Amino acid sequence: MRFTIMHKTNAQWESGAIPTPELIARVGQMVGGLAKAKVLLGAEGLRASSEGVRLTFSGGQRTVTKGPFKAVHELPAGFSILQTASLDEAIDWASRQAAVLGDVEIDIRPVTEAWDIGVVPKPANVTTRRYMALRKATASTEAGVKLTAAQRAEMARLMAESVHLTTESLQPSASGKRYTATSTGIHTTDGPFAESKELIAGYVIVSAQSVEDADRWAREYFHAVGAGEVDLRLLEDQPA
Repeated sequence: MRFTIMHKTNAQWESGAIPTPELIARVGQMVGGLAKAKVLLGAEGLRASSEGVRLTFSGGQRTVTKGPFKAVHELPAGFSILQTASLDEAIDWASRQAAVLGDVEIDIRPVTEAWDIGVVPKPANVTTRRYMALRKATASTEAGVKLTAAQRAEMARLMAESVHLTTESLQPSASGKRYTATSTGIHTTDGPFAESKELIAGYVIVSAQSVEDADRWAREYFHAVGAGEVDLRLLEDQPA
């Protein structure tokens, strides 16, 4: 089974703050531990929402709202990682995805690269940028309604394009767990989740035998990133 562990942002990261060397080292050690245990399948951080856009699709009409965003409806249903020459190109790609999915809200934000936080200099030959296109949950996705065969075929054609790096779909939040920092330690809540009050700041994808097995990694992740809230969500199986 594959799980994503997502932590939420706060005012510090939304202001564009750079993580301290201590935080970078702690997260690096955690990611290294996941890799050593051979359970790590992916990991990314996101830039502040001021660097992104929110796309709202309703009745065939698109509304584009430039960041920063206020957290309103932040429960994710899935995401795609794109590599494009500009934010506008990422918007166009996400709009084509929405044409397949129907009414949906998609946030697009840059993925954090090592040079964004001063770990290494930016390579001179880099002309593209990675973006996350985060799809928000709907009543249908939370009910576990699957895409039609025609929708799956159209999505597969989109995913075959060179700008597309990966796409993940999350199972309904009923299969997940939420970890919240309290004065007495970590409080856990089983899904489903009515809402999520904070934007996503980053994630890892891990392999585990069960939710209980993944719980260990979620707790290690929680302490490493120092977040106030972390969600553990089961991912859909990837197509063969």
